[in-house]
Amino acid sequence: MDGMMSDPFREDVLKGLSNPQKSLPSRWLYDARGSELFDDITELPEYYPTRTELKILRERAPEMAEAIGPEAVIVEYGAGSLLKVRILLDALENPAAFVPVDISASHLEAAADELKADYPGLAIKPIASDFMASNLGEGLPEAKGRRAGFFPGSTVGNLSDAEILRFLSNARADLGDGACFIVGLDQPKSPDVLVPAYDDAQGVTAAFNKNLLTRINRELGGDFDVDSFEHEARWNADESRIEMHLKSLKPQSVTIAGERFDFEAGETIHTENSRKIALDLFAQMAEKAGWRLTRRWMDEDELFAVLMLEAV
Repeated sequence: MDGMMSDPFREDVLKGLSNPQKSLPSRWLYDARGSELFDDITELPEYYPTRTELKILRERAPEMAEAIGPEAVIVEYGAGSLLKVRILLDALENPAAFVPVDISASHLEAAADELKADYPGLAIKPIASDFMASNLGEGLPEAKGRRAGFFPGSTVGNLSDAEILRFLSNARADLGDGACFIVGLDQPKSPDVLVPAYDDAQGVTAAFNKNLLTRINRELGGDFDVDSFEHEARWNADESRIEMHLKSLKPQSVTIAGERFDFEAGETIHTENSRKIALDLFAQMAEKAGWRLTRRWMDEDELFAVLMLEAV
């Protein structure tokens, strides 16, 4: 792991496990192994968001590309595997550059190298950074066309209201006047659909969640007995969100970076939220950050939305 990332990880873990409700920021789920496991999750039969969004992108990418315009600089936040952006790049007229931003440097570099091989004429400039801390500013290439942010998937649902405002405001500053932003937004729906999407029968999501404990052991000298924790997905109706937890199966103590943390049987570490945000609420959030919702594209069952925001 990059040295510059070591201290924030340690600080977040020690702080989060000291809270009455133990918690860890979801961004730390995505080390190289976590990113690989999440890519596997997106292909599971229970996990509807990725295939639904891909269908929308494949059908509507020409409309999105027309709205963005020619010679654009595309900035993808939390870039991951770069699967979805290919659909957009193929539809765009002469894109000037692509800037993927992702916290996992090794995963980002591998994905960017693969993309460079398939798009030899496109300037690809990866930035290894936490998208929540993004201050890309002058680091972005210039272009004749506009800058367009790209934030597919349902990651925006992992964020609190304050974090969404901060992220959208940062992106507005990054991308500048005249910019646009394409954002994926999972929609509210029945828990009967939601819970299996985050607790699949094959146990891939469980492995993804528990990998965070393995990472703590490896990078922070922790001594978690990973097998004494189990993955749990809960629907929180009041907050309109799925929560991922790691539940202790017995009373136990864990030492991390020289500090001891005690767990009761049944006590959990809250690792991720995935909120399902209605369109009107998200539009209000975007307006506070300097964006206006101008277009929306949805599947026929309205499970998922892809939105176009314009800078104001």
